[in-house]
Amino acid sequence: MKKQFDFIGHRKVFLIISLVIIVAGILCSILMPIDLDISFKGGTLVRYSFTGELDENQVDDFVSAQLGRSVEVPPFSSDMSGTSLIEISLPDQLSVEELDALHAAMAEEYGDHDITLVQANSLKPSMGRNFLIKCLVAVALAAIFLVIYVALRFRKIGGWSAGAMAVAALFHDLLIAFFTFVVFRIPLNDNFVAVLLSILGYSLNATIVVYDRVRENRRLMDAKTPLSEIVNVSLNQSFTRTLNTSLCTFLAIGTVAVIALAMNLESIVSFALPMMFGVISGFYSSVCLCSPTWVLWQEHRDKKAALKKAAGKKAKA
Repeated sequence: MKKQFDFIGHRKVFLIISLVIIVAGILCSILMPIDLDISFKGGTLVRYSFTGELDENQVDDFVSAQLGRSVEVPPFSSDMSGTSLIEISLPDQLSVEELDALHAAMAEEYGDHDITLVQANSLKPSMGRNFLIKCLVAVALAAIFLVIYVALRFRKIGGWSAGAMAVAALFHDLLIAFFTFVVFRIPLNDNFVAVLLSILGYSLNATIVVYDRVRENRRLMDAKTPLSEIVNVSLNQSFTRTLNTSLCTFLAIGTVAVIALAMNLESIVSFALPMMFGVISGFYSSVCLCSPTWVLWQEHRDKKAALKKAAGKKAKA
């Protein structure tokens, strides 16, 4: 018989590893201020395409002088066609008149470079905050519905406790994705919400594969078999499938990330990179955290019930 890895016996090690990563991520979040995109914090974002060579500092100085306030002009980027792009951002909302005046000034100053307006967004800070809150509510509602789904589908092997541990694992994966945005200095934007929702579905799918195997083995194995043994066997049986699925997904997203990075497609990189870490975390949490901690919960509940039963018998005696 093939030797099996003792996932349940190493659960404390897995928990310590996750706690260390989470603590490190929290420290990074404190030491490295979180960068919110205009979608969440409000302000103005304007993009222009151009040809030839331009100096970022000179553009920054020119736009600041035209608007009478400080602006931010990051290093020039390019789109999929290779067209060079200027991005101008500032924390304040510009009026229509101010935007029109800026467009006219840019066209006059850089007319020889075929300057063309590509995008212009301007939001009040309150609108950005409201959008962020709505996005977080959407993620929270998705998590709640996932708990209910898991609880109903696996009610014969634990129900709500299985659902609670699944959500704890999902929260772990969402934190890892968030820390990726923080560490790599990726602004929290629409992609952040897309990454969270994608990881919710992906990670839960990996967890359901394990729970399905546990439910099947509970039916096939002897009724007196300890839950820890059933879960450990189930984890070993589903490990290869979960690993292969995660590896294929990781390589696919990684390929997209490399191509996007080479072509300087920041919007795609800001989605693909956190997703890569989310896939790794989803595999780790579904195999090493969710089921082992669920067994810990069940063992604690059974022990508590046994003590209560023993105390009741002692009181009657």
